[in-house]
Amino acid sequence: MKIKAIRSKVYRWTGPTAPARPNLSVNPMDALNSLSDTMGSFRFHDWLVCEVETDDGIVGIGNCALAPKIAKEIIDQYLAPIAIGRDPFDFEAIWQAMYRSTMAWGRKGIGMAAISAVDIAIWDIMGKAVGKPVFKLLGGRTKKDIQVYASKLYSQPLDSLAKEAQSYLDQGFQMMKLRFGWGPLDGPSGMRKNIELLRTVRDVVGPDIDLMVECYMGWTLEYAERMIPMLAEYNVRWLEEPVLPDDIAGYAKLNLKGPIPISGGEHEFTLFGFKQLLDAGAISVIQYDTNRVGGITAAQKVNQLAEAHQVPVIPHAGMMHNYHLTMANLNCPISEFFPVNEVEVGNELFYYLFEGDPLPVNGRINLDDELPGLGIEISDKHLQHFQIFE
Repeated sequence: MKIKAIRSKVYRWTGPTAPARPNLSVNPMDALNSLSDTMGSFRFHDWLVCEVETDDGIVGIGNCALAPKIAKEIIDQYLAPIAIGRDPFDFEAIWQAMYRSTMAWGRKGIGMAAISAVDIAIWDIMGKAVGKPVFKLLGGRTKKDIQVYASKLYSQPLDSLAKEAQSYLDQGFQMMKLRFGWGPLDGPSGMRKNIELLRTVRDVVGPDIDLMVECYMGWTLEYAERMIPMLAEYNVRWLEEPVLPDDIAGYAKLNLKGPIPISGGEHEFTLFGFKQLLDAGAISVIQYDTNRVGGITAAQKVNQLAEAHQVPVIPHAGMMHNYHLTMANLNCPISEFFPVNEVEVGNELFYYLFEGDPLPVNGRINLDDELPGLGIEISDKHLQHFQIFE
């Protein structure tokens, strides 16, 4: 079996979109004090789908969401010529060839996201070829099912925030994540508003629900050091991405000296990047995203490295490529899930593009032991809402 063709397409959402609202989520653009929708830079309204086809007709599906139009050019111009003609079961050699041939310019960011899309599709091929789900190729079932946390609580009026939190409680979720809406430029009044968000959710869900909070790279070290003592009384499971991802020293200072575990890695890339974080004691939870970190091949190496440090891995976002890794690794205890209430910031586009993702029941999902590959296919239910670039 050989790889015969690689096709990449960019799907741009043109359908209904939730209107931008101020202070939706703190983010790095806030430092510029812009009066525009600063969160717009992080809305994923484009998504790349990569189809890898073998000479015996098997088609594997991969994807990525970072700058998809540029990722498409990288796949078409640089990665496809490397992978075509190779046996997909030689996945390590293919991955190394893609990584090493693009190293001068693609070690992190879009280059690695493009590699991720091809690699995920190759694993889908391997599962389909042997008639097994991908998690069975990675180590098999390590848990009966996967507990997931509802990751949808954005900054909003307190009454609607309370209502949304209650809805997840009613659905059986035992874990939720909240995004803060204010950062350093907002001063003490912003700090108070952040605490009001957290207090509102905690009052609704009670003391026995795990509650995580996120800053999406929008705070500074000094601001985080002021905020963290205020968060401690609310029994937060982790504080996510409090500072810029390259500030490893800042991460380490907060993680080693603060009362709240620090999580990160959504915007880290490669095995070496995570080694640096772990060596510095910078994070207590790793949160790579499989379609950014280099695909399943790279993610599995990060899992093993993290296990040696006894640092749990909880992949960013739900999505099947992350669920298979969570199921196959004991050191991946839970997973993230984006409830699809409305198209908000774009993370939900995965569910509009693909079908096959399991839905949570009482806050838990399961994977089919018999469904080969990743278990997803491209959906035609919402194609009228996409502009497609081939």
